[in-house]
Amino acid sequence: MQFLDDSHGCAGWSGEMAGRIRAFDWSRTELGSIDTWPRSLISTVQLMLASPLPMVMLWARPGYMIYNDAYSIFAGGRHPYLLGSPVELGWPEVADFNRNVVDTCLAGGTLSYRNKELVLLRAGVPEDVWMDLYYSPVANDEGMPAGVMAMVVETTELVISERLRQAAENAYRADNERVRLALNAGALLGSFVWDIKANVLSGDERFARTFSFPPGQPLDNLPQDLAEAQIHPDDRSWVQEQVQRSVQTGAPFNTEYRVLRPDGSYLWVQASGCCEFDEQGQPLRFPGVLIDIHERKIAEESLLKFTRNLEQRVADEVEGRLLAEEQLRQSQKLEAIGGLTGGVAHDFNNLLQVISGNLHLLARHEAGNANVQRRVSASIAAVERGAKLSSQLLAFARRQPLSPAICTPQQIFDGLGELLQRALGETVEIRMTAADDPWPVFVDRNQLENTILNLAINARDAMLGEGIIELCADNIHLDESFCAGKDITTGDYVRVTVADSGSGMSPQVLAHAFEPFFTTKPDGQGTGLGLSMVFGFVKQSGGHVEMSSVVGEGTRVQLYFPRSLRSVPRETSVTDVPPRGGRERILVVEDNDAVRVSTVEMLQEEGYQVLTAANADIAMQMLLDGAEVDLIFTDVVMPGLIKSSDLGAWAKVQNPSVAVLFTSGHTRDIISRNHQLSPDTHLLSKPYSPQALMQMIRAVLNG
Repeated sequence: MQFLDDSHGCAGWSGEMAGRIRAFDWSRTELGSIDTWPRSLISTVQLMLASPLPMVMLWARPGYMIYNDAYSIFAGGRHPYLLGSPVELGWPEVADFNRNVVDTCLAGGTLSYRNKELVLLRAGVPEDVWMDLYYSPVANDEGMPAGVMAMVVETTELVISERLRQAAENAYRADNERVRLALNAGALLGSFVWDIKANVLSGDERFARTFSFPPGQPLDNLPQDLAEAQIHPDDRSWVQEQVQRSVQTGAPFNTEYRVLRPDGSYLWVQASGCCEFDEQGQPLRFPGVLIDIHERKIAEESLLKFTRNLEQRVADEVEGRLLAEEQLRQSQKLEAIGGLTGGVAHDFNNLLQVISGNLHLLARHEAGNANVQRRVSASIAAVERGAKLSSQLLAFARRQPLSPAICTPQQIFDGLGELLQRALGETVEIRMTAADDPWPVFVDRNQLENTILNLAINARDAMLGEGIIELCADNIHLDESFCAGKDITTGDYVRVTVADSGSGMSPQVLAHAFEPFFTTKPDGQGTGLGLSMVFGFVKQSGGHVEMSSVVGEGTRVQLYFPRSLRSVPRETSVTDVPPRGGRERILVVEDNDAVRVSTVEMLQEEGYQVLTAANADIAMQMLLDGAEVDLIFTDVVMPGLIKSSDLGAWAKVQNPSVAVLFTSGHTRDIISRNHQLSPDTHLLSKPYSPQALMQMIRAVLNG
């Protein structure tokens, strides 16, 4: 048409979105081919493209979206799929709001909102946002309203800036205090890195002082022979053996040995680290940390001497002591390396999944070969041990989302009674009471059991192993005066109380009880993380925790959890879902080639039809192009513009909806909110067996 060649035509448009608009096949919409667009529409689009503000035009009653470059940034992962899409499909979570906007403006009206609060899906997770929104009608060549021009300015940061500023100040003060406590704790004796290829040892100042390196020795080139000479002669061969084992197998390095002090005595230390490998699988570097365990080792030796002739008493008490020591040892190890776990967990579990999948396939293909079956079984057992270790590390690092469910305190007490008595010993009396009609709560049951066990062990230690621990739960209503300043709302709560008759705490100690790294126990007998983890779990569950104590009389810890109005599900025996029974079509979305290949083969052997995609971008394009599937089986963490959570959100709004099963070795909180999985989110952790995969798929498909 003639107007396409003048200065107002689409040929004069510029920018990324201008190119996308010209390239889009508009003949599939009511707008028709771009060559037939009315002059008014061409002019309006040109003005919109020239604007630096996010603007989107909704044309005709379906509200086909045409937007500029600034709006494409606001759209995030939904761009460029929003272009040409009806607004109610592009933003399904606010469909009613947008329908009112289109109807009002096509009738000739205008709308404007200041700091309008909306809930939008971002990265597949509902998020509260605030915006300034301006809507006005766009006329066609006949002067009649034919579309809507929308200007979108997000004001979320302005609305919540004061809250964020206050939170930042509080966090800054807390971080400073936490760093000061960590540096003064004295348990960490330094860190080191062994560059294996260059055969160069480096460390920080604390490490150099521990091994008595001369003052002025460069920290980036510490003589290894001097370090080995400081190790006790009886321990050197053992340390070297453990180092070589870690370098050859990749196993974690955790070794206890003695280091010579300047005064001629020896200091017990624990070295923890791991070997890192290059892309060819060759050893590259060996980082680690050194921890002071001298007090604990001395205590162990003294205990052994003191109880040598008291065999019966040792038999009664040693189980509880060993359990406490193992918990302490594990806590020290995980505290040192917990920060390293999150980054490698995803790749590590992918490797385990490749090994596990192929081992199971090999076992099926060689069903009659006894030697193969024996070796495969041993290898699978090793994979399961590796997966368990990875899971434990992630749990300590608080990288795994919670799985809350409806339960009552009485159910928790019934499941904990025997375990508590076994852990605390016969010299501790446990008294449990609960309300006659206990209210239900919505919490992670395993985490609540661990919290109660943690508090009970603290109580036992405060009573020196003898006394009475009261564990009770009651229903309570909290009013405004109680809730003021506690970040909780008034209402009904369930209060769980753990009380002891121990030594108690002074007001000065009580004021710091929940701070990370704060402990009154001797060095080597506590990390100071127990109560801070209790505090974090209760707050994460929407509750509140309080502690009161009197010196010489004991301590009382009270946990408040919001009452749930949902009924407690009946506890029934779980029946296995038949793993077979379908020929549905499954779309496997996995960026790791080896994992994807083994998974596809397992599914095809069970009779399923399988489509594959290397990431969510490719998967979304396949689905938009018309690929029909019954279930999307997708990894959580993948490269690309579109996240797995976006893929899941798209599947939910289809009619009918498409089932989605997520899998990952490390979720990074992408598919959860506040580390809690929603009831309709299904996650299969890596590595998984064929049986677990088939049972989970059938459970999700059967709805």
